[in-house]
Parts: sequence; C-alpha cells; structure tokens
Amino acid sequence: MQKSDLLSVYKRIEPHVHKTPVHHSRLIDEIARCEVYLKCENFQKGGAYKIRGATNAILQLSHEERRRGVVTHSSGNFAQAVSLAAKNLGVSAHIIMPTNAPKAKKAGTIAYDGIITECEPTIEAREKASKKIQKETGASFLHPSNQLEVIHGQGTASYELLQEEIDFDFIVTPIGGGGLIAGTCLFVNAFSPKTKVIGAEPANVDDAYRSLISGQIETNETTNTIADGLRTNLGNHNFPIILEHVEQIIRVSEEEIVAAMRLVWERMKIIIEPSSAVAVAAVLYNQKVFQGKKVGVIISGGNVDVENLPF
Repeated sequence: MQKSDLLSVYKRIEPHVHKTPVHHSRLIDEIARCEVYLKCENFQKGGAYKIRGATNAILQLSHEERRRGVVTHSSGNFAQAVSLAAKNLGVSAHIIMPTNAPKAKKAGTIAYDGIITECEPTIEAREKASKKIQKETGASFLHPSNQLEVIHGQGTASYELLQEEIDFDFIVTPIGGGGLIAGTCLFVNAFSPKTKVIGAEPANVDDAYRSLISGQIETNETTNTIADGLRTNLGNHNFPIILEHVEQIIRVSEEEIVAAMRLVWERMKIIIEPSSAVAVAAVLYNQKVFQGKKVGVIISGGNVDVENLPF
C-alpha cells in the first residue's frame, strides 16, 4: 500500500481510538542489554489494540450493512473490540466466544453490549457458529486477523510508535492470527523501511514460526499456552505480507512468558496480558539478536483476570 492509503486509514480511525503512550524503563534496558520502548496498547479503548482494526472495518461498511450489524469470533480481545467499536458507531455486534475464553474478556464483551454465543474451543466450531448468525441476521462478518480492513487498522499502532522519532532497529509484535504483525509490516515498510519486524510466538503453538520456514500456512495440534490470544492460525490475506516482510519469528517458553509479564508488572507497574508478554520475553531472552539495538515492542493488550494471575 502507498503511504497516502495508510495515512487515510489512520485519519479514519484517529477520532475513535486512543493514541496510547510509549513507556521506557532503564532497568529493563539493563536486563535486555538494549533500548526497549513499549507501545502500550493495554491502555487502548477495550484494553487492546484490536479496536483499531474493528473500527476501521466497521467504518467502511455501508449504511445498510451497519443496520444489519456485525458478527465475529474471538477468545476475547477482538470480541471486546468489535463490541465497543460497534456500540460507539451505533451497530449491533454478535460475538462467538469459545467456552474456555477468560472470564474477564467475556465480562468486558458483555459490558460493551456484545451479544455472546458460546461454542466449543475449536476453529471449526467458531466458524460454524459465525455462519449461522450471518445467515439468521444478515450481519457482516469481521475476521479478527485475516481481513484487510482489520489488518490495516491494526497497523496504526506501529505508525504511532514510529512517530516517536526513535531510530528503531527492530519492532517486535506477538503473532497469533497474524493481523497485528501484518499491519505492522505494512506501516513499517512504508514509513521506516530500514526497521526490521520480528514476530514473537509461544513455543507450544509455533505454527507461524514453522510457516515462515516452510513457506506455507502450518497449524497446531494443541492450544496449550497461557497466551490465549495467540492460539489461532495465520490466514491467506496476512500470510503473504508476513512472508515478504517479517525478518524472523522468535519462540519463547511458557516460563519466559510468565517471567516477562511479572517483570513488567514489578518494575514498570503495568499489567500486560500473557500474549503481550510473549513479545517482551522475545527481547529479554535473545540478547544475541537485540543487544545494543533500539527495539519497539507492541504491548498488544492488558486484559487479564486479576484473580488468576500466573505469578
């Protein structure tokens, strides 16, 4: 995409989202042996970056499409994002959520007037339930990560980060469904092409890591990770972007995820969710890659169940 097209995306959603802060900790710099700047989308409306993509997608629907509402499937953050964006724009939102979605994210979705339908925790079940709602209501489907309007909206977080006028060597994002990192790639390639984009992924669900190696979309046999937002697979719209622009994908252990989450909480007094901690952990435990560099990290969200913290 051209710079002008990407700027149009940002201007479209700018009145509807927060410009989130960028935080920096000298102590974390010392531990990571590099300069680490956290783009704190945990302070975003809905507690995560995903309202950016949801808002961009809904704003591009026709009046009649908005009247019929929207539907999506999500384990939490996109569910809340679509519910809130739809509420703000006067649109009804049907949300398909797996039965094992975090309680905090279900509560947030309900608080934003999302109409929840629960399903079994499989991609197949999510898609089946979504199609049923579409057929019954005529609602427009919004994909959490594999829809270009959503991908473009998600990338605006990195655009704001680049406006900090820090000469970034790397920008690191979590990677699950692929929407955030694909959008990040588009904006970084347009506005700071020398900056390299790196993905971070739980080792237990390393389909994106394997996909980058094989050149085709791989899947996982398990969803056994604390990073509940990263249990989904890449899609046909975002994968070509990732394949072209992502420098590498770093895998981290469950123990490293929890340690990173705790470190940010203890040293910066910021609550981040496990999916965000994946990106922080990638920087903390891979000094050979990042030592002496300037690194931006997209903190994707902060929606955690405070009654069930992993530390």
